[in-house]
Amino acid sequence: MSTEAETAASTKTTPEDDGMTWWYRWLCKIAGVVGGISCAIAGVWNCVTVNPLSIAAGVWMVLNAFVLFLCEVPFCCQFIEFANAIAARADKFKPWQKAFFYCGMALFPVFLSFSFTTLFGNGIAFATGVLYGLASLGKKGDAVTYARLQHQKQGDEERATETANGAPE
Repeated sequence: MSTEAETAASTKTTPEDDGMTWWYRWLCKIAGVVGGISCAIAGVWNCVTVNPLSIAAGVWMVLNAFVLFLCEVPFCCQFIEFANAIAARADKFKPWQKAFFYCGMALFPVFLSFSFTTLFGNGIAFATGVLYGLASLGKKGDAVTYARLQHQKQGDEERATETANGAPE
C-alpha cells in the first residue's frame, strides 16, 4: 500500500514531460533572466523623457522584467509572498503558451513607442519567447526513421502508379 502511495506521489511531483532537455530548459531560463535584466535597464532608461508614450513603454518594460523574473527565477523575488505560487503555475504552461505570452509582452512596448531603446531592450525577452516556441515544435527526428519513412512513401507511390496503369496487384 505504501509503495503505491509513494509511486502516486512521485508521479504528481514530477512536471509533465514537454520534450525539453535539461540544457535547453536552462538556456530558456537564462535567456529569460538576461531578457529581464535588459528590459529593466532599458525600461528605466526609457522613462527618462518627457514623451508620455515613451514613459508608458518604459513602465511596461519594467513590468515585463518583473514578470520574467517572477516566472523564470522566483528565488529572486523571495520578498513577494505569491512568487512561488505564480512560478509553479507558470511551470505548468506548455512551451507554446509561454512563447505566445513572452513574445506578446515584448512586442507591446515596441508598438507603443518604437525606438532603439525599446527595440533592443525587448529583443532578448522576445528571443526567450522564440526559444520556448522552438521547444514547442518538438525534437528533431533521427535520420534512420526519416529514411524509413521516405522508403515506405516511395514504395506506396510505386504501388499506386502500378495500380493506376492497370498492372495486377
